[in-house]
Amino acid sequence: MDVSAHWQDICHAIQEGVFLVDPSGRIVMVNEAMTRLSGYSHEELVGRSCKLFDCDACETSRRQAKGSWCRLFDGHPPRPKRCLIVRKDGLRIPVFKNQSVIRDSSDRVIGAVETVMDLSDLDRLDRKVEELSRLLDEPGSFHGMVGSSPAMRRLFDILPKAARSEAPVLLLGESGTGKELAARAIHELGPRARGPFVQLNCAALNESLLESELFGHARGAFTGAHRARRGRFEEAHGGDIFLDELGDAPLSIQVKLLRTLETKTIERVGENRPVPVDVRLIAATHQDLRGLIAQGRFREDFFFRVNVLPIVMPTLRERLDDLPGLAAHFLARHAARSGAGPLSLTPEALRVLASHAWPGNVRELKHALEYAAVLCEDGRIGPEDLPPGLGGPRASGCPDATLAAGTLARETVPPTRETAHRPAQGVPAPGSAPAPGACLACGLAPGRGAHREQALGPLLAPPPTAASLHGDRERDELVEALRQADGNKTRAAKLLGVTRLTVHNRMRKHGVECARVVRS
Repeated sequence: MDVSAHWQDICHAIQEGVFLVDPSGRIVMVNEAMTRLSGYSHEELVGRSCKLFDCDACETSRRQAKGSWCRLFDGHPPRPKRCLIVRKDGLRIPVFKNQSVIRDSSDRVIGAVETVMDLSDLDRLDRKVEELSRLLDEPGSFHGMVGSSPAMRRLFDILPKAARSEAPVLLLGESGTGKELAARAIHELGPRARGPFVQLNCAALNESLLESELFGHARGAFTGAHRARRGRFEEAHGGDIFLDELGDAPLSIQVKLLRTLETKTIERVGENRPVPVDVRLIAATHQDLRGLIAQGRFREDFFFRVNVLPIVMPTLRERLDDLPGLAAHFLARHAARSGAGPLSLTPEALRVLASHAWPGNVRELKHALEYAAVLCEDGRIGPEDLPPGLGGPRASGCPDATLAAGTLARETVPPTRETAHRPAQGVPAPGSAPAPGACLACGLAPGRGAHREQALGPLLAPPPTAASLHGDRERDELVEALRQADGNKTRAAKLLGVTRLTVHNRMRKHGVECARVVRS
């Protein structure tokens, strides 16, 4: 059989992209797989320079070449390589590329053949395997979030329910509370988990760049736009897009985001053609959006469109009983990453951590422990190893604060031979559940020892603010309305003059349970 007569049929049957170039880099043949991978038609590729693919590895080779435009034709032995190429729609994709020079019977170079394998699906699977491995390696964590406090248990209960919905999710909370981890959890738990998860920080770019990043741009739309480029919404098609710091988005961008959410389409910069997108929005902000509305910095109609499923992320101050688990988690990760031995906190160091206000929340705790892990000796972190100024207000003279720090210390500091079998007086043994009604900080039941709730105030929470006082009043009004309505949320909503969803959200926010309210 004359194979040479069927070589094009053979090339078209290959699942990897294949193309031939002449010594000048002009494409002379492509197979069908290459047209699917690149997004260009056969007619658009043949006769064009292979520079059209804008391969980052080839660009490097051209800069290093001495005698020709490409190292492949410069006498260097070809090597398989992983690189990035640009599709017709502007999307940069990872590929594995191999190449070989073609010579005629007189050993003269007449061209080259290259094979291209798309690694996008493999990369996506690698990320999934890495994520699953991370979750399996961290018992007690929920999609990378560590905690067992009531506030975190409520959050872990809410996230899967939000994930099952197609409605926009708005994550609210201070910086460092883990909004990105919550967004990833929503993606991984929802029906779009097989699709892409694309994220963008709205505060990181100016208005024009942000518009281009979100919606893409046409070729020639502005200076430097040498080719068309897909935006983040198109990249997220079939999946979720996470927009962090949404409160920093300019008003003009808010208008376009609102239109995208309502029409399920986007328009690239420089075009007036709508492009359909199937994307669920997850947004986050640390700002008071209602306050921004009052200042004219956030559109009210856009707020109502994104505030469908608001989720409030608890601060570290609200979950101090998670501090030992978080500390152990971050120290173990640092030890594994750096190859260092086991790390632990002294009771004194943990007492300092327990008395700090944590304005930066879990992120601040993580960085403080990384700082201490670098400075400590023999794997024991003391107060002197912690960042300067970390101490914060102390619950001075409070015996329960001392007991609380001691209880936390037993969870992260290995016991000595003398103390291994000698629990502190009046304090539950490590690993045991606290008594019903016990203080989560010190583990003491009411009436035991010198437990005084007001003495623990400086340890467990910052001083009351106008917002916290408003929250107390809001909770009292909610409880009274539910009591009058015999636990019926719809009737309670009418009494309060709000929607049923607002009642549900406030119940989650304040930890109010209908059954308990009705019984009381």
